Amino acid sequence: MPDLPADGGAAHGYLAVPGGPGRAAPPGRWPGVVVIHEIFGLTDGIRQHADRLAAAGYLAFAPDLYLGKPWLRCVRGAIQQLKAESGPAFTALEAARAWLASRPDCSGKTGVIGFCMGGGFALLCAPRDGFAAASVNYGDVPADAETALEGACPVVGSYGARDPMGIKPPERLEKALTELGVPHDIKVYPDAGHRFMSKPPPALAPLAHVARLDYQPDAAEDSWRRVLDFFAEHLC
Repeated sequence: MPDLPADGGAAHGYLAVPGGPGRAAPPGRWPGVVVIHEIFGLTDGIRQHADRLAAAGYLAFAPDLYLGKPWLRCVRGAIQQLKAESGPAFTALEAARAWLASRPDCSGKTGVIGFCMGGGFALLCAPRDGFAAASVNYGDVPADAETALEGACPVVGSYGARDPMGIKPPERLEKALTELGVPHDIKVYPDAGHRFMSKPPPALAPLAHVARLDYQPDAAEDSWRRVLDFFAEHLC
């Protein structure tokens, strides 16, 4: 991802700007947020998440880690990079962060938010240079969390108790961040499963219900409230 778009074009990702596309702004006005997509890639749902952040006053850029390729061809490699904690995806995410921070309409402060697989990437971005806050939404947590997250920025995390991954990941995350003295807000929603902040396509709704991937509006709205409060404290 060497040449990131300045206009929100589809070549490398999706940019959402407060006030809508093309709105001029004085330099240094808005913090930036890198939005990391789930295993299904840069979907309309991820674009909607970026739009929501923009409406709250953030420059939100969602890089397409699959570079337009079908997600089935790319997901295995992305997960391998996530497990290895290194690879081209991390290079792309750093490029996205640096590009946002360098924009004249950015305050220079940047955060990161991720969903599902993207939540795992967002968590591993937390200890990397340049990020002031990270939002992790039902993403994986490394087994060596205390080592992997040393030096992490503040983290807000949202998980579902009915997630097939279980509640061990958020418990492990809470313990690691507490031990490391990292400011954090981790919450597990008792009636939510995996992917509870995203609405499935209508055709997949029955399958999503069986797989515990239902959209849970109450948990989703509470998660967004916590994310935006957390970002307001640590990014603005």
